[in-house]
Amino acid sequence: MKESLIVRQLLIRADDIGYSYAVNLGIARSIQEGLVRSVGIMPNMPEAKRGTRWIQKAASNSDIHLALGQHTNICLGKPCAEPEKIPSLLQKDGEFKKSITYRDAYKQGEDFVVYDEAIIEIEAQYKRFKQIVGSKPDYFEAHAIASNTLFHAIHDVAQEHNLREQPISFNPEEQITCGKTPVRLIMHSMDQNYNPIKIIQETIIHMSDNETVVMVFHPGYLDDFVLTHSSLTFNRTKEVDALIDPKLKEWINKQPNLKLITYCDL
Repeated sequence: MKESLIVRQLLIRADDIGYSYAVNLGIARSIQEGLVRSVGIMPNMPEAKRGTRWIQKAASNSDIHLALGQHTNICLGKPCAEPEKIPSLLQKDGEFKKSITYRDAYKQGEDFVVYDEAIIEIEAQYKRFKQIVGSKPDYFEAHAIASNTLFHAIHDVAQEHNLREQPISFNPEEQITCGKTPVRLIMHSMDQNYNPIKIIQETIIHMSDNETVVMVFHPGYLDDFVLTHSSLTFNRTKEVDALIDPKLKEWINKQPNLKLITYCDL
């Protein structure tokens, strides 16, 4: 009787296409020269269409298959829905409330997101995603903010349209199900004294047999928009350098029973 093949699956994901021109550049390089094969698009952002074209071209030039996901965003920029329909999500200037506003409310035990309004904006971003990409998303999730109402709405929209939902988890040891596959979700982008290569290698070394791990990165270069709108800055550039490092790719290729996958494999 044959023993079942032991395979460890690693999914390397890059979030934030559309965040800015410079972020798009970093993600495109992380695809064409690096390890990224699953990419989250922020449909509401002005640079989303350009960034999507860049990464599609980068993948085509290198004969790479990309999984493109909807990285639903309700804490940066302007909405896709009509503003008067989603007042709980917006500031007075018509832009989304900032992530710090969500964090402050969460500390007070509050969640100001109105479920029906979240549904309206998520659906509007889903429509915009399909316009930009030309197809449904290969996976479906939300830019992480402190709102259980948002995550509930994401789940319900995913169910409505039969989409592969990637639930959020802030516990790297917790198994959550994406598609039909139990996965662990790992992200260290906000760490101080961050060494992405070390984190990737340690994660792989400690993976269990037949386990699937999703590692979330935010590779990108920096421009004025990033520097004035994001608390995640120089670690983005570190992630680009790590994800295109030829020595890391060579090391990964030598790891036994390790398979690099995309969301289309889940």
